[in-house]
Amino acid sequence: MDTCEVTDVAAPPRARLITRPLLVRFVSVVGTATSFYLLLSAVPLYARSAGASTGLAGLTTTALTLSSVAAYPATPRLMARYGTRAVLAGGLLALGLPALALALSDSIALILAACVVRGAGFAVLCVAGGALTVSLIPAQRRGEGLALVGLVSGVPSVAALPLGVWLTGRLGYPPVFAAGGLAALAGLASLPWLPASRAATAGAKADGMVAALRNPSLVRPAAVFSATTMAIGIIVTFLPLAVARTDAGVAALALLVQPAAAIAGRWLAGRRGDRRGPAALLAPGVLAAAAGMLALSLTAVPVAVIAGAAVFGLGFGITQNVTQTLMYDRVPESAYGAASALWNLAYDGGMGLGAAAFGVFALHAGYPLAFALTAAVLPAVLVAVGRTPAAARSA
Repeated sequence: MDTCEVTDVAAPPRARLITRPLLVRFVSVVGTATSFYLLLSAVPLYARSAGASTGLAGLTTTALTLSSVAAYPATPRLMARYGTRAVLAGGLLALGLPALALALSDSIALILAACVVRGAGFAVLCVAGGALTVSLIPAQRRGEGLALVGLVSGVPSVAALPLGVWLTGRLGYPPVFAAGGLAALAGLASLPWLPASRAATAGAKADGMVAALRNPSLVRPAAVFSATTMAIGIIVTFLPLAVARTDAGVAALALLVQPAAAIAGRWLAGRRGDRRGPAALLAPGVLAAAAGMLALSLTAVPVAVIAGAAVFGLGFGITQNVTQTLMYDRVPESAYGAASALWNLAYDGGMGLGAAAFGVFALHAGYPLAFALTAAVLPAVLVAVGRTPAAARSA
């Protein structure tokens, strides 16, 4: 029979995901994540302990993120001129050395200056490292590969973010800052074994930030993602302050749960996105993040705070993976540097704006109402963007 003549056609072998260059890249990924997250919530508390107001404490996160925003457009050009490995080395030094300086003084001016330099270093690492990393991942497994990178960077963030808060209360700030500085500097040892990224360097010359900003298929998912990062900036900066009167341990647990759930969200989105397309997961991710943020407005209810952190983290992780995958899918390999810069610009720009605006609003309206307002902003941005992220994929 004809049906018997149909032979089993073996599915093409899946491209290998984990390679030696990718494993080498993970060394600096872990060092960067550990250094960044260990200090992220500890620095605002450090500023408060040094006499800063709530608004000024929020400006430490704003200084960190806005300096990152300023550094993103310049990074592709630096990659083109000096090469990816040299740029990564500069980023690790800028992230690590100011952390060591913080261990020596609690001057508000020094704290803000250190945040500025660390923000620029982190931006360089995100853009150059992101462009290099995505070039090491097979295109047909991009969502899964980016989820794996998220897992590798997320594990130290899960530990480091609440650990920084917890350790400062038991050991003081200097040991935490020293550990954060050394974690970044340790990544320097891996750089000689990283491959040079010709695609990222070429992209810096051929496809700049101006072209990326003129591309609606990149700008629209970046705008949606930026709204969710506003919320994450608020959480890491103000949640410890918002629940301090209830139980300091609640903040530490929430800051542990949130990135853990984000890892799960990134992995779920990566696996499903490669099979069914990532665009369909964008709205569920944003709505889950909004629901979690609304639960966090119940700052006096520890169970609601923990549950809200988990739900928000899941939605944030989904949105993170989906928007990143969509943006890389929509550009040639030569433009990975520009796409990486724009995505990270959305990330840190949103964090900085969220921390600054929330600090001012919370002074007058209180933390619960400010959290609830943030929850309402997320679906509003999704509605404003409409279905364009999904439609742009087929454009």
